[in-house]
Amino acid sequence: MKRAAQLRQVSDWSDFVRGHGLRELLDRRRPGEAPSRIVATPDGQHLLLLWNQPASPARLVAFQRLGSDAGDLERSWQPPQPPVVGILFLGSCGGGAFWVLTVVWEQGRTELWRFVPASGWRLLQSLELCCGARARIVSICNWGSRLVWCEERPPLNVQQTPEKRAFRYCICTRDLHIRENVAQLSPLQIVLHNSPAYQVLAAASGAFLVPTPATFPGVAKCVLIWRWENTDIVVAAAPSRGCISTKVLHPGREVDFKKLILGYVGILASMEILDIHSCSLSTSKGLLLVTSSGAVDLVQPNGLWRHVFDFGGTALTPGEEVQLKVFGDMFACLLGGILYLVDLNSRQLLEKKLLSTEMLFLDFHAEEEETAVVQLLGPNGIYHLDFSGTDNDSQPEPTLVEMVFEEACKYYQRRSLSSSPLTVEKLKKGGMFQAPIALSSILCHSLASKDKRTGALPEPYAKLLSTMQLELQSYQNLEFLKSCLVGASKSEVDSYGEELVEQELNRLLHLDLNRENLVYMNSIFNSFPVASWKAVRNHLQLQQNGDGLLIARATPDVWKKILGGPVPSLSKQEASLNGVVPLFELICLSLYQFKPKWLPRFVELSQQYVGTSWAYNKEGPEGGVPLYKRALAVLARKSGCSVAYTEMEIELLLCSQRPKAILQALDLLIRHRRWQRVMDTAEKFSRLSPLLNKEMFIVLLGEFAQHRALDPHLDRLWELCPADLSASDILTIIQQHLPQTELDHPPFLPGGAPQLTVGLLKPLLHRLARCSAGQDEIYADVLQGPSFPPPTPPRHQQIAAKTAPAQEEHVQRTEPLHNHTQGTLSEGM
Repeated sequence: MKRAAQLRQVSDWSDFVRGHGLRELLDRRRPGEAPSRIVATPDGQHLLLLWNQPASPARLVAFQRLGSDAGDLERSWQPPQPPVVGILFLGSCGGGAFWVLTVVWEQGRTELWRFVPASGWRLLQSLELCCGARARIVSICNWGSRLVWCEERPPLNVQQTPEKRAFRYCICTRDLHIRENVAQLSPLQIVLHNSPAYQVLAAASGAFLVPTPATFPGVAKCVLIWRWENTDIVVAAAPSRGCISTKVLHPGREVDFKKLILGYVGILASMEILDIHSCSLSTSKGLLLVTSSGAVDLVQPNGLWRHVFDFGGTALTPGEEVQLKVFGDMFACLLGGILYLVDLNSRQLLEKKLLSTEMLFLDFHAEEEETAVVQLLGPNGIYHLDFSGTDNDSQPEPTLVEMVFEEACKYYQRRSLSSSPLTVEKLKKGGMFQAPIALSSILCHSLASKDKRTGALPEPYAKLLSTMQLELQSYQNLEFLKSCLVGASKSEVDSYGEELVEQELNRLLHLDLNRENLVYMNSIFNSFPVASWKAVRNHLQLQQNGDGLLIARATPDVWKKILGGPVPSLSKQEASLNGVVPLFELICLSLYQFKPKWLPRFVELSQQYVGTSWAYNKEGPEGGVPLYKRALAVLARKSGCSVAYTEMEIELLLCSQRPKAILQALDLLIRHRRWQRVMDTAEKFSRLSPLLNKEMFIVLLGEFAQHRALDPHLDRLWELCPADLSASDILTIIQQHLPQTELDHPPFLPGGAPQLTVGLLKPLLHRLARCSAGQDEIYADVLQGPSFPPPTPPRHQQIAAKTAPAQEEHVQRTEPLHNHTQGTLSEGM
């Protein structure tokens, strides 16, 4: 059984020459100032820092440990020099073995640097890996003296289609033999031509060709493996496909990538693109791939895929850094300030640690033994991941075996119709229940040391043992911690207590939170508040992002345990639980005690998860009391009406995004006469809805009518005026909120207090007048146009041609009569 891994600091930079300067370089956080890569030499005596940003000159600095009088290496190259694509370490092949630092540039230029203890760093030789002047190295690696790289060879005809440009790469290899004062390159060999862009990684079994974002999407669906011993290329697809094909390499002959996959175009078309976020190589296990969905897969040298781990379905952002490191049968992962330790064989998460500072794995020589201790590098020094507490033959408490029978008694006592209590002795002797006997025999076999085991288990017991292996391991870890806690010193009690609470909380989150488990969880939070807070922070993965905003990477199962299930009303909840609060309230109390600034954001994240997960489920927590009311209720019972509680109440009301809660928070701010915050809140939430904006404006206008505290903020207040309010509406609201005065009051208030005047309302009334004038201008063209409705057209617009002469004769006969009548009327007038 393994104890929890501990981080032990082995260097604080005081054992390095110029350690103070090294600390300053590692402590820089601004973009472009942090090193692009940090690697240690094979002997561990030097630390190399590389800056390789595109907009700045490349720079390489080496720091050495104390004990050598030789000088440090510090080189920089101006922008005309292409970027550095690789830092490799190659060993000598002659007498007096030594290693050589190999710096490779994009155009193929290579510098070999050797460290001599007496004189320091010196340039051994400069080489050219590529044969063509237009060649460009994309990725490079080595295993032993063999160099493997992916090279781009742009053709002379630059006008090519995107499909042709995507297959202008080739996979090349050369052997670099290093002797005392000279290095010799073997002839260039092209392994694969007409290839897309690949990232190359070398191991003892062969070279892995991994698709990159620059790889053509139609073929970025598989991983190629060039195996040294078998001299063949394996095409390995996704886990559901496995190994697609194997192509044997003949000496002196190249392989055309297009011909290699020509027979599998149909299979590739039906596959999805490998969405690879990051990758890492294990020298003995294979290739570890991390997808953007959070899954970790292991690609073995024979082309088989195996799913290893999943980060709870959490999607990874493109810029999020994920680091992997394999050692023995485990791999460690650094993601978002959390260290994960996973067993490669059982695919189980062994431990998850929240790191207090930003760290990264310290890269060593590629051929190092994976059983070596894992080293992490931080701004304050180098740390070892220590498993020195491993104890495989530890014997736990003997009461562990009896625990099975006690749980069985408790279970059957609830189902029994007999009033007589069921004891462990009756259960054993009476043969009433066979499962505890089977479980106890499994426990005895599992917990006994290897040399004391009498024989193999029966077949049913062996199958049950494989099923219960994880539960047995959990019980053993818990009992071992309890025994350590009993005999620990005062300085160790806190660390053991935190680990014990961490395991207990993890166990309870995988159970149904009934009343008994909820009471137990409340007792844990009350007895170990600090340890409970740390456990909650680890399980929810609470941390701040780059903008200082709280984020939570909890899995959906953890969120459902915290928020799931119907919640009764506050009065029923308090009466039924009798002081025992649900898990959500426990977390709110813990946040309020240790990180009060995070509590409103946590409630907001909880509401967001409720809105997405229970949108169509009536049994969700929104069917009962809203989350912000639950948080307010439990805080009111614990803290009372203090100043801190009032401030927290305002923040929780605002984070709820509910109109009634926002108006309630606005009323609290007005009651405490915090006018600047009042206006900030009104401006912020006026965009949520026009109705809420109107309600807030009416409230603030009523305050304006009663006193002069809002006079410095009138310009901001008038901006909130809704468009549907008229001047008469404004005057009516003000008249309703005017303070009550006596009938015979003097013209001026005593004491020279300012009064409400028309001049204060003048900007608002002008604003309303402009709004009404603007509305009138919309209809100005209609009002100033011809009369409306238009005149009635003549009834007979179209007359037949045969009646036209008769009408003209009729007009001529009636025209004198019409003129005579008109003249008579004129004389009469």
